[in-house]
Amino acid sequence: MVCCGALTQVVAGQQAQPAANPDPPPVVQAPPDKRVFGVLPNYRTANMTAEYHPITAEQKMTIALKDSFDYPLIGLGAAYAGLYQLDDSHPQFGQGVKGYLRRFGTSYCDQVVGNMLTEGLLPIAFHEDPRYFRIGEGTKRHRAVYALTRIFVTKTDTGARSFNYAEVIGNGTATLIGWSYYTDTRDAPDYFQAFGTQLATDAISQVLKEFWPDVKRRYFHHHKTADAN
Repeated sequence: MVCCGALTQVVAGQQAQPAANPDPPPVVQAPPDKRVFGVLPNYRTANMTAEYHPITAEQKMTIALKDSFDYPLIGLGAAYAGLYQLDDSHPQFGQGVKGYLRRFGTSYCDQVVGNMLTEGLLPIAFHEDPRYFRIGEGTKRHRAVYALTRIFVTKTDTGARSFNYAEVIGNGTATLIGWSYYTDTRDAPDYFQAFGTQLATDAISQVLKEFWPDVKRRYFHHHKTADAN
């Protein structure tokens, strides 16, 4: 009887023990928005937490075309042209309506040429993946440094890390093509300034893509919840 009682207590004790906590489910990030702040095209952003799958040459060209001809870019090009007009950038274009239209055309052309080279043609040639892979986790500093450095680091079609040849060579080539219509800035200092501006613009745009979901969740979702309440 004592043995049976002891056995019963052991079994009861085993049943009373809480079950081990299962591993927490992996964090699933929402699909990226198509535009950051409703303006900046975001067609080439992917989530780092998702399983990697390479994209085809046709998909790379589709990304480049969407990033080049998305309608908000027309407004962005118009805004840049206005700033260039006020600053009298490239005096060869003159002022007035004619000067503004020439600045608008050339600034928009800069975007199209750069996007087609860095996101479409050269990623195909170098077998690189033109997408920006958002990590969405970690400290703000780590994420910012990661985003800024992606202009020099990218994935190949096999998923391996590689120097971002398409980004660097593409923007360098786009700057050279710009010499065909920026005839008043054909010297080495102007070239490297324009080349650096292109790289910096792409780096900043990737920082915006990295943190846009956080901004949207913190501010826009908060306002929507407050309005609903």
